[in-house]
Amino acid sequence: MVYSRYMGARVKRKEDPRLITGTATYVDDFHPPSLLHAAILRSPYAHARIRGIDTTAAERHPGVVAVYTGAQLQKIYGPMPLAGGEGGAGSEQGKIVVWPVEPEEVRHVGQAVAVVVAEDPYIARDALDLINVDYEPLPVIADFREAVKDGAPRVYDWIPNNIAFTWTRQAGDVDRALAEADVVIHQELSNQRVASVSMEPRGVLAVPGLAGDLTVYTSTQNPHSVRTQLATALNMAEIDLRVVAPEVGGGFGAKISCYPEDILIAALARVLKRPVKWIETRSENMATTHHGRAQSGEFWVAARKDGTVTAIRMRLLADLGAYPRDPGVPTLTGLLMSGVYRFQNVDLTIQGVYTNTMATGAYRGAGRPEAAYYLERLMDLVADELGLDPAEVRRRNFIPPEAFPYKTPTGPTYDTGDYAKALDKALAAADYAGLRAEQERLRQQGRYIGIGISTFTEICGFGPYESANVRVEPTGQVTVATGVSPHGQGSETTFAQIVADELGVSLDDIVVVHGDTARTPQGIGTMGSRSLAVGGTALYRAVQEVRAKAIRIAAHLLEAAPEDIELRDGKFAVKGAPGRAKTLAEIARAAYSGSLPEDIEPGLESLDFFRPPSTTFPFGADVAVVEVDPETGVISLRRYVAVDDCGRVISPLLVEGQVHGGLTQGIAQALWEQVVYDESGQLITGTLMDYPVPVAEWLPSYETHRTETLTPLNPLGAKGIGELATIGSAPCVVNAVMDALSPFGIRHLDMPLTPERVWSAIRAAKARH
Repeated sequence: MVYSRYMGARVKRKEDPRLITGTATYVDDFHPPSLLHAAILRSPYAHARIRGIDTTAAERHPGVVAVYTGAQLQKIYGPMPLAGGEGGAGSEQGKIVVWPVEPEEVRHVGQAVAVVVAEDPYIARDALDLINVDYEPLPVIADFREAVKDGAPRVYDWIPNNIAFTWTRQAGDVDRALAEADVVIHQELSNQRVASVSMEPRGVLAVPGLAGDLTVYTSTQNPHSVRTQLATALNMAEIDLRVVAPEVGGGFGAKISCYPEDILIAALARVLKRPVKWIETRSENMATTHHGRAQSGEFWVAARKDGTVTAIRMRLLADLGAYPRDPGVPTLTGLLMSGVYRFQNVDLTIQGVYTNTMATGAYRGAGRPEAAYYLERLMDLVADELGLDPAEVRRRNFIPPEAFPYKTPTGPTYDTGDYAKALDKALAAADYAGLRAEQERLRQQGRYIGIGISTFTEICGFGPYESANVRVEPTGQVTVATGVSPHGQGSETTFAQIVADELGVSLDDIVVVHGDTARTPQGIGTMGSRSLAVGGTALYRAVQEVRAKAIRIAAHLLEAAPEDIELRDGKFAVKGAPGRAKTLAEIARAAYSGSLPEDIEPGLESLDFFRPPSTTFPFGADVAVVEVDPETGVISLRRYVAVDDCGRVISPLLVEGQVHGGLTQGIAQALWEQVVYDESGQLITGTLMDYPVPVAEWLPSYETHRTETLTPLNPLGAKGIGELATIGSAPCVVNAVMDALSPFGIRHLDMPLTPERVWSAIRAAKARH
C-alpha cells in the first residue's frame, strides 16, 4: 500500500460542517411526542442502609407520572452487568450485586435510591425534594491506602481488607539486582484520581415501539456492547433492541460501557409505554460518571553507575471505588512497566481496592499513563542520584531497533520501535543544549527554569475484532458501515480517505455510518486507540474485496482481462489504452443490473471482520520547559515539544488534533486536576468551581513533530494515536518542575503541582537549609 491522493493528505474533516454550524444532533436534541423526563434521587451518604422511603408527597406533586424505589424496580430489570476477570465477577467478587437503583445499601455518594418521572424535567427535579429517605449511616472508608489496613471499615462485609484482586508479574532476579546495584532508588509515587469532564455529560432517551421493540439513544462510545448489556438486564432479544449513539460530546473512556441510567431509563420506557429521557447534570457527572487513575505505590529501582537500570520492584494499590466497573485498567499499568527500556528483572504487585467512592475505570490512556509516569519519574531520579543527564540515562536503557519484535519481562511483545530517533528529534527541535545553557544563565539571575523529558510507549489496537461493511450503491456512491463509534476522533474523514483512494471516488461520494446497532455490523466500539489500526483495517480489507470485484466487472464491460485493469485518474481503465475506462458509477449500475455473467454474483458489497494478531505499540518523546516563581509557587509552561510515532499516518490534521487534546489532558493532571473526597466520603470537588479544567491561555502553542515506524500487524501499518500524548505529557511536565526545583533540594512532589503545593515545598526546603 502506498499513499495516493487522499491517504496521508491534510484534508478537512467531513464531520465539521454539522458540528460547527450547530446542526449536529446529541441525545438531548431528540424530542419525541409524549416525552417524559426522569430525575434521580441520589444518596448524600457514602455508606448507609436504606431503612425506608416515603414517596407519597412526590407522587401527588402535579405533573408527576410515577415514582419508583429500588425495591419496586427490581421487578422490571436485572442488576448491572459487572466487569469480569481479576477484580470482576469471579470468586468472592461474584457476590457483588449492583442495581441501577439501590434497594438496600448505598456504597458511595451519588448512588441512586429513587427516580421520579414527570411531564417536565423541572417538575421531576422539584419532586425529588418531596421524597423522604430513612438512612442508617454505616462506617465509611474513602482512602484506598487506609482501606487495606486491618480493622478498616469494609465496603463489602465478605471481602477482607477491601482487596478485590492481587495481580503479580515476576521475571529475572530482582533481589540479586538490588543487592548488586551501585545505586538503589526508593520512592513513593501516586496518580491522583481525576474526572473525564466531557463537554457533553451522559444522557439517555428510550423510545418504545409498537411491537415491543425499544430504541435507546445514549451518549456512549460502544453502542453494540451497551445493547448486549441492556438486553441482558431487561431480558430482551437483542434484535428487538436498537441502541444509537448520535453525536457524542466527548468520552475519554468514561462512556465505554453501560451505566445504571441506561438500564433504568430503558426499563421505565417499557413499563410506561412512553419515551423517557434523562440528561445528566454536571454535578451528577462529577459524582456518578466513573473516575480515572487513582493509584499509589512504592517503587525500587536498581541501577549501575553509568545509569543502566537493571531491575524494578513495584508495590501498587489501585482504587476501584465502590464496585468493579473496569478492574482490568490497573493491570495495564503492570503490563507497561517495561516502558521503552530493556531491563529484564521485574517484581510487580498490584492490588485492586474497594472504597466508598465512585467506581473508577478507563480514562484516556487507561493504565498506561500511570505506568509511564512511574517509569519516567524513576528515570529522572536515577539520573539525579548519579549526576547524569536524564536524556543520556534514557538513551542508555532504550530497547534497540534491531531487537524488535521484543518480548518484555512484563508480558507484552512490542511490534516495532525506534526510540532514540524520536528522542533525538525532540531534543533537536527543542534545542536541548541551548535550553540547558539558558537554564544555567537564568539561575544566576534567580530565575528557576526547568527542562523535562519523557520517552514512552503504550499498548493499543486492542481486539478481539472489528467490523466494516462497504457497499457501492447503484448510483456509484459508497456507504461505509463501521463497528467503531467515533465521537470526535474524525474517523468519518480517515475512513473516507482510505475508500476514496482505493475505489477512485471523491470524499463527497462517501458516507460513513456509525453508532447505530440497526445500521452497522456488530462491533467493539471506539476506545484504546483502536479505530484505525483495527476498524480501519477491517474497512481496508472490505474495500479490497469490493475493488477486486469492481475490476472483474470492469474487465467484463471493457472486454479485457482483469489483470489488465488498473485504477487510473479515478476510473477503472485498461492499461495502455487511453479512453477505454469505466467509472465506479458505471460499474455499480452493471453490478445491480442483472446482466453480469454467471461467474460474477450481483451486487458490489463486502463485510469484513478483522481480528488483529496482536496489539500495537506507538511511542514518543517529549520535552517541556517550565518556569517556577518561588515567591508564589506559580508554574508557567513556556514550551512543549512533542514527537509522536503512531505508525503510518492517514490523516495528518487529525493526528495533530489528537496530540493537542492529549497533551492538554496530561498537562492538566500534572498541574491542576484532582478529584477529592473527604474522610466521610463526601465529594469535595463536585462542581467545576472546585475542579479546575485548563483553558487555552494557561497553555503554550504546542510544537508537534512525528517519526513514522510502521507495524507489520495490519496492512495499513497504523498503530494508534488517541492516547499517546496524554501518556507522555504528565511525567514530562512533572520532570520539568522537579528540575526547576532542584536548586532547593526538592526531590519529588506528587501531582497535581498546584501553586500552594509548590510554594509550601519551597518554603519547607528553605527552612531546612
